[in-house]
Amino acid sequence: MQHLEQIILGIDPGTNIMGFSLIKVQGKSVNVLILDVLRLEKIATHTLKLKKIFETSLRIIEQYHPDSLAIEAPFFGKNVQSMLKLGRAQGVAMAAALYRDIPVFEYSPRKIKQSITGKGAASKEQVAAMLSNLIHFENPTNFLDATDALAVAYCHYLQRNTASPTIEYNSWTNFISKNPDRVTLNKK
Repeated sequence: MQHLEQIILGIDPGTNIMGFSLIKVQGKSVNVLILDVLRLEKIATHTLKLKKIFETSLRIIEQYHPDSLAIEAPFFGKNVQSMLKLGRAQGVAMAAALYRDIPVFEYSPRKIKQSITGKGAASKEQVAAMLSNLIHFENPTNFLDATDALAVAYCHYLQRNTASPTIEYNSWTNFISKNPDRVTLNKK
């Protein structure tokens, strides 16, 4: 059953800058509650960054009580270390939501861009421009990570009647078969 009013937390995970946004949905009306970034580049170690991501995500959840978390899935490319760090950042944000029994919905970058602009290969700037036409907001941070987080939340708003919580994967083969657009395989 749909809530008449719903709050969606959108997160664009990152280990140097994490974008986050909250939108409030009332019927077909969407209002931006928060549009900001968590800057992590001055934090010394990866584990301390993860701790800060978890604490910040939990603080936002406890303050605003979102009905769901929409999070951008990391793109899996050639750099395994970057992929692992980004996956951990995503994981601790998801853990904060799950700790408070908030359902988690994961969207690929391509799905988010396609939902907002109609093109899966749109640039971050194109996504931000389209969002400003769809929802009137100001980005006080001027970071595209913040508008990326808003895009994830808005994508979830658009998909809310068809989305189901994140699928669990039991193997890399299972993951790859369900996410062909997120995996780049090196074939020799």
